[in-house]
Amino acid sequence: MTHHHLEIDSLRIALDGTVLLELDAHIGPGEILTVMGPSGSGKSTLLAWLAGFLAGDFEACGHAHLDGRDITHLPAERRGIGLLFQDPLLFPHLSVAGNLRFGMPRATRDKPRQVETALEQIGLAGFGDRDPATLSGGQKARVALMRLLLSRPCAVLLDEPFSKLDTHLRQEMRQLVFTQLRQAGLPSLLITHDRDDAAAAGGEVIELTH
Repeated sequence: MTHHHLEIDSLRIALDGTVLLELDAHIGPGEILTVMGPSGSGKSTLLAWLAGFLAGDFEACGHAHLDGRDITHLPAERRGIGLLFQDPLLFPHLSVAGNLRFGMPRATRDKPRQVETALEQIGLAGFGDRDPATLSGGQKARVALMRLLLSRPCAVLLDEPFSKLDTHLRQEMRQLVFTQLRQAGLPSLLITHDRDDAAAAGGEVIELTH
């Protein structure tokens, strides 16, 4: 398994001369760094900067390195970073299997078998032909997670991914997501305002204050 590392070196993001956040961090393989803070504290700005879609009116200095490669100025699609959002954002015009195949690298061998194995892993064996609209919230969240993993990212950003799930489902999804990320050896950054998310992630917690 490849050992991926994500480093944030001397990051400083400002808007109209006001510094929103300053951060140095190193996230090792399978580690989850949690960033907490109230709305407006710069959590989403940090995520946008790392993912490669920070709006031009922000001033950012500092660097992001993924596996030693400087990704600071690369376009979003070339960074090798996967995203998991509040909403599963499944493609409505594709089947469940189509959603899973969507992000798989072109050279992937035997995609149908990989898709079926992936569905078994998340307790959805035989769901490949289903329309995503027929899935429950928890099932959609599991498909979104597996689609992300099958796209073979080198690091993962999680933006409040559990906030819309009910309490029981939230615990179940936390366990599933964090276990899968650790097993895949992916450095991950979790943005949340929920202390239980931070506790379940089990890694370092950085609090942004405003």
